[in-house]
Amino acid sequence: MPKSAPSLDMTPMVDLAFLLVTFFMLTAKFRAEDPVMVDTPSSISEKILTENVLLVSVDAEGRVYFNIGNPAVKKGMLKDMSEKYKIPFSAEDEKRFSVMASFGMPMKDLQQYIRGNDAQRKKMDAETPGIPMDSLHNELGDWITFAVNNEIIEETKNDTPENKRLRYAIKADSKSKYNTAVKRVFDVFGELKIHSFNLITTLEKGKE
Repeated sequence: MPKSAPSLDMTPMVDLAFLLVTFFMLTAKFRAEDPVMVDTPSSISEKILTENVLLVSVDAEGRVYFNIGNPAVKKGMLKDMSEKYKIPFSAEDEKRFSVMASFGMPMKDLQQYIRGNDAQRKKMDAETPGIPMDSLHNELGDWITFAVNNEIIEETKNDTPENKRLRYAIKADSKSKYNTAVKRVFDVFGELKIHSFNLITTLEKGKE
């Protein structure tokens, strides 16, 4: 029988590659941009946080920002804050807020911040004093309290891998004054009987 060189039709492989690329593009979740860059101090700790984290960030100027990853919890705590501070939020506001990254707005400016476009938000981020956390006007403590309350409700309704035990973390800029703003964040956690939390750092190479 006549012999010929073997050949391989690559068309199905190319089709499969493009199908996979299309699938990952359509199912990917884009990370929302943080309103502030925080240059964390370095350490040799290799402990990795889970996704279910309540994060308080402190920038170099001592301004405080807040975030929690669970969208359902975000909606719940926004409703609770709305009731306490008598500031109305629509269903669309709750939806937009649930997918936002960290925010550092006082409650009096939050409605305008949620409804603003990217340019307006960036302008407000540059001018914000951060979330108030003084003893007479402790909005940070209220955000943490309502986040924890809604997290417990969510875990009771649906015990899934995404609803594991909530972890607490503080991400402070290396240039921030730790004896003022960061210490006050520690105090807020302490007032809420939260005595176990993580400090986020940048990994550095340890000694040989």
